[in-house]
Amino acid sequence: MQPAPGRSSVDRIEETLIGGILGVMTLITFSNVIARYILNANIFWALESTVLLFGWMVLLGASYAVKKSAHLGVDATIEMVGPTLRQVMALLAVAVCIAYAFLLLKGSWDYWANFANLPQTTGRWFPTGFEESFRPQAWYEVNDIPNPPFLKFLEDAMNDGDEYEKLPRFVPYAVLPFSMALLLFRFLQAAIAIWRGARDRMVASHEVEDELAEVRERRGEG
Repeated sequence: MQPAPGRSSVDRIEETLIGGILGVMTLITFSNVIARYILNANIFWALESTVLLFGWMVLLGASYAVKKSAHLGVDATIEMVGPTLRQVMALLAVAVCIAYAFLLLKGSWDYWANFANLPQTTGRWFPTGFEESFRPQAWYEVNDIPNPPFLKFLEDAMNDGDEYEKLPRFVPYAVLPFSMALLLFRFLQAAIAIWRGARDRMVASHEVEDELAEVRERRGEG
């Protein structure tokens, strides 16, 4: 068995970010439980914060799992065919994933754009350009999360100087186009790897077996 490749700095950044989001979610939820049942109080923005953070974690984690071939997959069929047909099937699968990720990117941009005072794309399925006129909606706020002081500069930049009482909605929603663009990029990387023969499938759902084999090798049991 080949030794596991070392993690890159990008891997560490992504893992730290995803792990940090999970840690913040845990801290907020724990603090709210203490506030409710011991202090008879309530952190009114806790629920909305954890919901948004969970969305960030899932969306960023999806692209990271594509990068690491960690999504679950069924390989009963591809194990029955030869290497050439297996590569063809993998290329077809990744082509569908690329098309789907592209549609998700368009949809997520169109949903987020007006919240950020930006135009949506034109075209039903594929972008044919950008809207020439649109209604800026950067004044929309989330329901409960207060706008932190370090984001006060957004009031002049995005809201004509009017105060944001709550966090402007385009800030947490920015993860939508960003994560979909990252997901599309990861699928393109997978397609290149499959085309070059570095991979023969889209996903590899055998992490446990790989980890056990690595442990056995370290113990000299392989």
